[in-house]
Amino acid sequence: MAQYDELPVYKATYDLLLAIFMFTREFKKEFKYTVGESLKKETIELLTLIYRANSRYDKNDVLQTAREQIEVIRLLIRLMKDMHQISIDKFVKVNQSVENVSKQLTGWQKSIK
Repeated sequence: MAQYDELPVYKATYDLLLAIFMFTREFKKEFKYTVGESLKKETIELLTLIYRANSRYDKNDVLQTAREQIEVIRLLIRLMKDMHQISIDKFVKVNQSVENVSKQLTGWQKSIK
């Protein structure tokens, strides 16, 4: 197993990706193939950024991009809640996951400065 797989932030982001795959299946068609696909793509990109940050000596730029990425994900999830595609319960749960990833990215970035 590669070392990035062991990172708590990688595991948390992977769990977030699984949750996103689960709840986007319930989106109405007009959202499933637009916002739903964007959510998946953005989260996969975030996983890639975490891998990149872990394998580089100078991590700061990649971590900053990852922090921006999690904000895009947060925005899309909020939009889907406001469009009534996600129940309040699911929104709260997935938002806790997003917040967990966000805090870990912030902590990682602060620890390298």
